[in-house]
Amino acid sequence: MTLKIEEIRAISNGEHGDLFSVLGLHTIMADGNEKLVLRSFRPDAKSIVVIPDSGKEVTLSRLSDEGFFEHIFSRRKNRFSYQLKIIPYVGEPYTIEDAYRFGKQISDFDLQLWGEGNHHHAYQWMGSHTKTVDGVDGTHFVVAAPSASRVSVIGSFNNWDGRTHGMRKYHDQGIWEIFIPHVTDGDLYKYEIKSHTTDAPLKKSDPYGRFMEMRPGTASKVWNSSYKWTDQEWMKNRRKIQDHNEAISIYEVHAGSWKRKVDEDPGFLSYRDLADDLVPYTKEMGFTHIELMPIAEHPYDPSWGYQISGYFAPTSRFGNPDDLRYFIDKCHQEGIGIIVDWVPAHFTKDEHGLRRFDGTALYEHEDPRQGEHKDWGTNIFNFGRSEVLNFLISNAIYWLEEFHIDGLRVDAVASMLYLDYSREEGEWVPNQYGGRENLEAIHFLQRFNEVTHEYFPGILNFAEESTSWQGVSQPTSSGGLGFDFKWNMGWMNDTLTYIEKDPIFRKYHQDQLSFSLIYAFSEQFVLPLSHDEVVHMKQSLLSKMPGDDWQKFANLRLLYTYMFGHPGKKLLFMGGEFGQWNEWTEAQSIDWHLLQWDNHKGIQRLVKDLNNVYKTETAFHEVDSRWEGFEWIDLSDADNSMLSFIRRGKDPNDFLVFILNFTPTTHDQYKFGVPKTGEYEVIFNSDSGYYGGSNQGPTAVVAQNGNWHNQPAHINIPVPPLAGVVLKPKS
Repeated sequence: MTLKIEEIRAISNGEHGDLFSVLGLHTIMADGNEKLVLRSFRPDAKSIVVIPDSGKEVTLSRLSDEGFFEHIFSRRKNRFSYQLKIIPYVGEPYTIEDAYRFGKQISDFDLQLWGEGNHHHAYQWMGSHTKTVDGVDGTHFVVAAPSASRVSVIGSFNNWDGRTHGMRKYHDQGIWEIFIPHVTDGDLYKYEIKSHTTDAPLKKSDPYGRFMEMRPGTASKVWNSSYKWTDQEWMKNRRKIQDHNEAISIYEVHAGSWKRKVDEDPGFLSYRDLADDLVPYTKEMGFTHIELMPIAEHPYDPSWGYQISGYFAPTSRFGNPDDLRYFIDKCHQEGIGIIVDWVPAHFTKDEHGLRRFDGTALYEHEDPRQGEHKDWGTNIFNFGRSEVLNFLISNAIYWLEEFHIDGLRVDAVASMLYLDYSREEGEWVPNQYGGRENLEAIHFLQRFNEVTHEYFPGILNFAEESTSWQGVSQPTSSGGLGFDFKWNMGWMNDTLTYIEKDPIFRKYHQDQLSFSLIYAFSEQFVLPLSHDEVVHMKQSLLSKMPGDDWQKFANLRLLYTYMFGHPGKKLLFMGGEFGQWNEWTEAQSIDWHLLQWDNHKGIQRLVKDLNNVYKTETAFHEVDSRWEGFEWIDLSDADNSMLSFIRRGKDPNDFLVFILNFTPTTHDQYKFGVPKTGEYEVIFNSDSGYYGGSNQGPTAVVAQNGNWHNQPAHINIPVPPLAGVVLKPKS
């Protein structure tokens, strides 16, 4: 026996934290001479035979009932390759490669970047990766757990026994690794983590795992992509396609409830089903982008994906990671960009996830005043830790690089920026200067935007930021956060508050429509009518509208016309494009059956036509973030609840006139100022009978000389009720 009985007992009990110093081949001093000893621990083995690459087979001696074996080689002085033949108590003998005969697999360069908190591609070696080492196929596992006293890989390949595959620790970085032969794609695994802070070992999913089993299972799954992309044309032209001056109209989609299979439970469409169904529909409707609500793995359907457990794992609800790649590839082939909701603000508290990962607050803050989000029952990332910076930055890079994502919409940015977000006095900890700003989170967001744009020029990052924080979409070089666009939550709140009012009272609230133009060019904005506005008793957009059914549909058509005319990119949540009556729920499909009715079909036609005219008419979108692209004609006619304005492209002579009537009153003649005389064509009228309207409004429009509304010419036209009209001068 070459070891003390206490060390053998520690191995047998799963208490030993450095199995690589014991198991496998080692040189020892015995009888005054250097000799080789081979040790193995296999709880399932009745006996173990060593099969060397040359020489005779040797049976190891059993030194403990739990399964510790060793053999001292009296004549062999040089290390050699070998296999182990396991004779189990139950079943047939099998031969394995010994995980403890392989050396370190992590480069010093990777360790250095990791220690700096500056490893942008940590996912390329963290987690599980199949590889060949010394001619042997297997899987390399790497995990960060600096406070753990022992970390093991457990899985379907070792009977989930944490004593079998204890990992090697890099003490300076807190990283653990092991190469396990024979483990391959599809094998399930977790990390068993022993910590001085816990009695029983923790069993955790892989933070960097790229696939997980279907809920309610929580194990990670070894996975490597074999997908061959065919979207080279899109990727080559993406920077031009997604230029800030181009039209961007986003269709927001919850993949689990856009459409479901009939008579199946839960009836999810797969990623490939969505490629065949959602992609052509989106193209037909004229949207430029699909925004997917979070598709990273999450344990709870009603969280909609915003409480994540597997940041690197596309949810298995809809297929495997290559199925998702197929969906994105299909989008790109059809000229549709893909934006994915990304959630770096907080994470789920489920025990298999990141929470107290190594027995301590590795990813979150130890102090609940900093580390817990009470509103959502989640943990908040500690953006000051290098492990968190490596994890989140490389996660963003992973989605953009591995899945060809065209942009990330960062959720809940406001909750990241403010230490006192949704907290009372005494429930938060000020920063080092005594302020309420989360300095580490600000630095993280700036770094995230810098790094992702450096690696992927032309991608678009969006901030869901609901406060008046300055510079969200300004460059980091000038102190901004560096996002491409910010969701305009002020426009959304004011507009919906106004449009929900009975038209008889709207004249008292005209400023709610005009106020957004005071700050419309302070940021680069997206105008969102998102899922958040049609849940939790807020009603669907159609149901929010006042009046009888005719007025409800007319108001919704008018709302969409106003949104498309207002400066800013556009976003509409699924179901809104055909006027769904019911609030959205993740538990069922949106109400496609409504399209059998003309009114709903009319809303769908209107959204399609708005998208198409928005894309083809440059005055709609070319100058979205500067005053040069917008000019009021008249915002003061509150008594008639009438708004009129001009949108211009880069060429000042490229302009459109927008006339919006927010009452059900029809005006036979109404006088508006316009920029020049001559004929105008009506390129859009939301009151068209084609959309379900009353078919009123102008047909031929001729502008006469004569100042009006500070314009050199004017028109007298009929204005339809609860409608928007868009005029374009004829060439």
